[in-house]
Amino acid sequence: MAPLPARVPLPALLASMLAAAIAAPSGCEKAATESEEPVMTFPLTSPAFGHNQRIPVKHTGEGADTSPPLEWGDPPAGAAAFALVCDDPDAPAGTWDHWLIWNIPAAARRLPEGVSKTDGPPEVAGAIQGNNSWPKIGYYGPMPPRGHGTHHYNFTLYALSRPLDLPAGSDKKALLAAMKGAVVGKATLTGTYSR
Repeated sequence: MAPLPARVPLPALLASMLAAAIAAPSGCEKAATESEEPVMTFPLTSPAFGHNQRIPVKHTGEGADTSPPLEWGDPPAGAAAFALVCDDPDAPAGTWDHWLIWNIPAAARRLPEGVSKTDGPPEVAGAIQGNNSWPKIGYYGPMPPRGHGTHHYNFTLYALSRPLDLPAGSDKKALLAAMKGAVVGKATLTGTYSR
């Protein structure tokens, strides 16, 4: 008959189990992120270009560099404001941010062409703009390196449950942090450009 294992005092056993539980990676944070409800989508279009189509030169660094006109459908219920991010994931140095604008009024269903490159553009009452990757305020369009292939420019419009308390000139990291827990819907339009 095999000898019985040595008895471990209960306090020592509990301490050992507690230490193991603290040291082991908990899946709580991951599980909480994975279990978040997916946000509803709604349409985002531009009269200047279609989804996955080339952005006209006038909206690039080779042209007038004016922001393109954007239009969208009704967002999910509960939207109190919008935020827009335009970025290029194909940039050689990593994702390059071209435009950040937030606190677009909930009643808005469009952004006009040529939004001013100011903290609070007069064309969009109440909206605030942030610093792109240059870093500069407002929209600065595609200007990929010559011969680098086709780049994709993602215009992502977020419907938010509340306006953001975020100062002008904030970067994308700060914008995304401020939006955490407030996104109720999302719309995406992708344009392309190459030189």
